[in-house]
Amino acid sequence: MKEFVIGTRGSPLALAQSDLTRAALSKAFPDLRVEVKTFTTRGDQKLDLNLLKKNEAGGKGLFTKELEDALLNGSIDVAVHSLKDLPGHNPAGLQLAAVLERAPTADVLITREAADFNALPQGARIGTSSIRRARQISWLRPDLIIGEWRGNVQTRLRKLGASEETAGIILAEAGLVRLGFDLSDGILEFEQWRFRVSSLEAHLLPAIGQGAIALQSCVGRDDVTLILRALNHEPTLVCIRAERELQRLLSGDCSLPVGVRTRLHDGILEMRGILFGVEGTPPIEAQAAGTNPEEVAALLFAGLEAGASSGS
Repeated sequence: MKEFVIGTRGSPLALAQSDLTRAALSKAFPDLRVEVKTFTTRGDQKLDLNLLKKNEAGGKGLFTKELEDALLNGSIDVAVHSLKDLPGHNPAGLQLAAVLERAPTADVLITREAADFNALPQGARIGTSSIRRARQISWLRPDLIIGEWRGNVQTRLRKLGASEETAGIILAEAGLVRLGFDLSDGILEFEQWRFRVSSLEAHLLPAIGQGAIALQSCVGRDDVTLILRALNHEPTLVCIRAERELQRLLSGDCSLPVGVRTRLHDGILEMRGILFGVEGTPPIEAQAAGTNPEEVAALLFAGLEAGASSGS
């Protein structure tokens, strides 16, 4: 195989992820000619959708269908996704062939003034498009006002800089790092603005697949699978297997407000999850550990299910 075609969304972050994939391909296969094709997904077009409202979200397929169609019709060899955008089930004929090494999974709070989450003033307005983040924030700080906040990273930062009403927004640390932002000193400089940045790792559990780049391909394309498997980061895949199995057990509902943190230490997989039900009710939390990803996910699911049954 002499030419390899990558499919990606056209956002700056998606292009940064495809650049990482291209670099990994070039390192592993120096003679392989790599082309990148960009696509506009329905999620990129429908900026009027309120992703905090489940009935309007349309599922994670909002950001993947056009790429998956391109795989199935043979116009690309691999689709590069933020793994957290992938629904729990691959469409018929497609597979998750590999994942790149995972970036930090934490969410971060970006503000104009407040030093951290606890320093946000009473009644402050926070922007996010994630129902998972919104429910966790509302549970921890019922006084905060959560508003829909969409667009790519640069658009969101510009909106925050120009807003006099919104105190801060929540973004994934992984995306900011991949876009080249230096967060080491707690400051994020963008255009004419200088924002404060603080980690929410101690407060929020991340999304299933957060921080991971998924390489999706067609089943039966053994030539493509062989190439992609050479890029696979096995420790990341172990964690992802557990998280996606939990997603499957939860019926693959990508609008479900669930947060999961998965860590692999010396062969032991540790998972912690939080699941929200009806608005105003307490979340259910559970933990599990073991060596087999699918078994650990099943244990965590059982814990969450038991919590739901007991009404805790």
